[in-house]
Amino acid sequence: MDVNQPLALLAGLAPAQFMRRHWQKKPLLVRQAIPGFKPLLSRTELFRLAAQEQVESRLVVQQAAGWRMKQGPFGPRSLPALSRQQWTLLVQGVDLHERRAHELLQQFRFVPDARLDDLMISFATLGGGVGPHFDSYDVFLLQASGRRRWKIGRQKDLTLQQGVPLKILQNFEPEQEFVLEAGDMLYLPPRYAHDGLAELCVGDDGKPADCMTYSIGFRAPRRAELAGELLQRLADFGEDEGEPENRPALYRDPSQAATQTPGAVPEGLLQFAQKAVHDALKDPLALACALGEYLTEPKDSVWFEGPSGAWDPAHAQGLYLDARTRMMYDANHVFINGESYRARGADAILMRRLADQRRLSPADMRRVGASALDLLADWHEAGWLAHPGSAC
Repeated sequence: MDVNQPLALLAGLAPAQFMRRHWQKKPLLVRQAIPGFKPLLSRTELFRLAAQEQVESRLVVQQAAGWRMKQGPFGPRSLPALSRQQWTLLVQGVDLHERRAHELLQQFRFVPDARLDDLMISFATLGGGVGPHFDSYDVFLLQASGRRRWKIGRQKDLTLQQGVPLKILQNFEPEQEFVLEAGDMLYLPPRYAHDGLAELCVGDDGKPADCMTYSIGFRAPRRAELAGELLQRLADFGEDEGEPENRPALYRDPSQAATQTPGAVPEGLLQFAQKAVHDALKDPLALACALGEYLTEPKDSVWFEGPSGAWDPAHAQGLYLDARTRMMYDANHVFINGESYRARGADAILMRRLADQRRLSPADMRRVGASALDLLADWHEAGWLAHPGSAC
C-alpha cells in the first residue's frame, strides 16, 4: 500500500496524513468511504454464524426494566423477533470465519498488524444500540446497510452506570451528531464517547433495510497485561534452554540461621527474585521473541484444519496466508501463530514479504531456499497457508 496515495476510504486523505492528523487524536467522518457498499453477509448468514460454538457473539436488549445481555451461541429460535425493537446482535471476529470480511480488513493495513484486531458486525432492530460508552482502542465504524444515528463527545466524566451488564456511561454529554448510511464511516480515537441507535431506513425495494454496522477494532494491550505475559514467556524460555550449572534454578539457603521472626521474607530470597527477573530481561532477542509470539498468538476460538490440497511449491499461483493466520517480523525473527523463527538473508526478505503482502508469488517461490521451503511445507501441513483456489 502506498501510504502517500489519497484514499476515498479516508475522505481523500493519504494514510500518512490520516495517521498524523487523526490517529489517536480526533474523529473523522467519511461520507461514502466505500461507495455502493453492500453487506458482506446477509442477515440469515450472520445469524447462522452467531449460532456456531466457536464464534463469539452477544445479544443486547433494552427493556423497560433496563438492559439485558446474553452470550452466544444463539440457536435459530433464541433471538428475539425481528418485529421487536431495541435489540442488537454483536458478532465478533467475523474476519476469522468469512474471507470477504478478512479482505475488507486488508484496506486498513496502513496501521501495523500488531494493532489491527478484528471486524465485528452489529445487527440492530429499530432503536437498537448498546448505550453510550467509550472504547479503550481506536475504531472505524462502517455502516454496511440501513441507517444509524451516532452521537459522540470528548467525555470527561467516565463514571459508569451501576447494576447493568454493560459499561454504559452515567452522564453522557454528546457534542456532535451524525447519521450514517450504507458506505459511510466514522473513525473514533480511544476513549471518545459514542452512542449509536438504529433508525428506520427503507431500501430501494421499498422494504425496511437491516441496520448493520461493521466495527474495525484495534488491539491496545494494557501495560500490566503485557508485562505479565512477557515475563511468563521469558520464564518459559529459560526453562526450555536449561540452567547453567553455576546458576541453580532452585533457591538455596545453606547459610540460613534459625529465626525468631518466621513471618519475615528472607533478604536472600528477595535478591534471588530480583536476579531472576533481571536475567530474564537482559537478553533483548528473548524479549523480542516473547513479544512477537504474544502478538501473533491465535485467539482461543481459532483452530486450523489440515491442508485442503497437496503441497506444491511450484504452484502456478504461489501461496497465501490463511485468513486466521497472524504473521509479523522484526529485524531478527519472523513470528507466525505464536511461534518464532530466526531469519537471515534472502529467505528473511521473502518471509517478511509474506507477512506484509500475505502471499508469495510463483516468482517469489522460485527464490525460496531449501530450509525456508521446508518451513513453508510445515506451515501448509498445519493449515496456516494454502495455494490460491484452495478452500479457506
